[in-house]
Amino acid sequence: MAARLVKRCTCLLREATLVAPAVAPVGRLRLTQVAPRTLTSSATSPSSHFPGSLSGLLEKEQVFTTRPEQQEVDQLIRKATRPEELLELLGGGHHLHENHAALMLIQLSRLLSDKPEYKASLMRDARFQQLLQLVDSQIASVWHGPLVRLLRSLYALALPAACKELQSVEQEVRWRLRRLRYKHLAFLAESSATYMQERGSQELLAELLLHLERRWAEIEDGRTVVAMMAKTGPLSEPLMTRLEDKCLELVEQFGPDELRKVLVTLAAQNRRSVPLLRAISYHLVQKPFPLTKCILLDLAYAYGKLGFQQPQVFQRLAADLLPHTPSLTSGEVARCAKSFALLKWLSGPLFEAFVQHVLDRAQTVPVPYLCNVLLAFAHLNFRPEREDQFFRLVHEKLGPALTGLHPALQVDAVWALCVLQRVRETDLRAVLRPGLCTQFLEGRSPKDQSTFQKLLHINASAHLEHPEYTGPHLPASALVPRLSALDGKVTPLQKELQDTLKGLLGDSSRGSFMVPTQYGWVLDAEVLLDPESQFLPPRDFVAPHLTPPSGSQPLPPGAKRLAFLRWEFPNYGSRSRDLLGRFALARRHVRAAGFLVVDVPYYEWQELRSEWQKGAYLKDKMRKAVAEELAK
Repeated sequence: MAARLVKRCTCLLREATLVAPAVAPVGRLRLTQVAPRTLTSSATSPSSHFPGSLSGLLEKEQVFTTRPEQQEVDQLIRKATRPEELLELLGGGHHLHENHAALMLIQLSRLLSDKPEYKASLMRDARFQQLLQLVDSQIASVWHGPLVRLLRSLYALALPAACKELQSVEQEVRWRLRRLRYKHLAFLAESSATYMQERGSQELLAELLLHLERRWAEIEDGRTVVAMMAKTGPLSEPLMTRLEDKCLELVEQFGPDELRKVLVTLAAQNRRSVPLLRAISYHLVQKPFPLTKCILLDLAYAYGKLGFQQPQVFQRLAADLLPHTPSLTSGEVARCAKSFALLKWLSGPLFEAFVQHVLDRAQTVPVPYLCNVLLAFAHLNFRPEREDQFFRLVHEKLGPALTGLHPALQVDAVWALCVLQRVRETDLRAVLRPGLCTQFLEGRSPKDQSTFQKLLHINASAHLEHPEYTGPHLPASALVPRLSALDGKVTPLQKELQDTLKGLLGDSSRGSFMVPTQYGWVLDAEVLLDPESQFLPPRDFVAPHLTPPSGSQPLPPGAKRLAFLRWEFPNYGSRSRDLLGRFALARRHVRAAGFLVVDVPYYEWQELRSEWQKGAYLKDKMRKAVAEELAK
């Protein structure tokens, strides 16, 4: 391409040298106006040709100067409602300048956007092929705006990737990328990036993304940056980083809809850009602009998906959503409840309004949506004021429909009822039957692993909290703890707790650490105390909570098992000291299994500074647990 450009420049200079004496001063002035544009246009396409002499070049000056005035054919192209009207213009004696053919193809694409069945017959029309050839012959003279719209239109018309005219337009766009304005680049990326991926135009797409990344500082408006983040951000990590920087620069100018689009885009790409999220949260809290129902739902979804904690924003979302609850659909209620559950944010008035919404639409609420609401309540361990009425409706709707749901949703629904202590024997039988359990026992995906863990919890509830339940149960082979249960990263609180407890025990054989149970829970530590509160080696005595059971000696009369359970910051609701539903269930199960529970919450442990304070704290906790048991 460089060699061709040098050759053409040489030809132009030779022509200028030969006719220079004959050119009047006015002619020289016109030459300076024309030559730069001619060089640029000619260098961009192999199909453009230099005129035979400089006089011919000067005669064509008007083609490259100002935009022609609107002609009758422009009106005809714009007002055409059928492809036939556009194709008839080719033989109608109209004077067509270099952009008319491109505009006709653009209008054809618009007319056929919702009529894909006509595209195949259009390809066979000789007039359409003539139109393509006309565009190809004039491609170097098409203005920038129509050029990028022309490429998008050719993609939309589904021209074959090997089409010569399409390749010519792509090549012309590639040559002009440096000279296109950023708005043209953004339009091209927004409208054609997907087509380029599907049709194999990887070189053009790569160059386009590179120019977008290098010239990101030219973005001046919020609409462009938001659209670029949504359309091209996933295609280029460096470009997405630049767009986030630009968004951070322009965020003060955004309205609520732009803020919503940015958050939803980040959530869709799972990008947790903390500085940008903080800036958006600040403006959501500080600016008094009204938030519509749709914006509120999208904001709650985005914050929940990204797991970004911002209590002031959550307070506003909950307060603004409360008046809208009567107009929400069942799907919107389920979606909103799930979002707040992911955020671990419990707004009592809002969730009570969700309960009222479900009760008011008892006959029409779909069972899957009801299950999602129930699951959100279980995650937050929320028990409504109208608890009996709500769960009566749940059992009425869920009872006959439970076995018809997706197996994973069946497990989720029954697990939620176990957390909220509202499960029935029929519900337990429905999910513990062998036909449903076996498909999750050998599952390796994270979703299957999570569902299997919930099955263990349901099975534990059947054993520990429903002694009247007679079966079926999970097979004994399924109760063997998996290695993944102990693969978690050791937290500072966990390490400090184990070190302090080992110091109190004196001998490591007097306690067990990280004990996986058949109930699906892992104890941080287990110790045995005899009636005189002396430590006993737990491995020597029968341990029914293990699988397979270990030890041979029965527990001495009056001996007590103590289980140490640490509660980290994520185990609690946002800005709350109430355990989330999953961990409240764990605590109940461990108690029901015969343990005295020694709770070690993070907010108490972090107040302890010295090893002596930590040891004294654990001793006091053990004494209190034993005293409470004796008081019963």
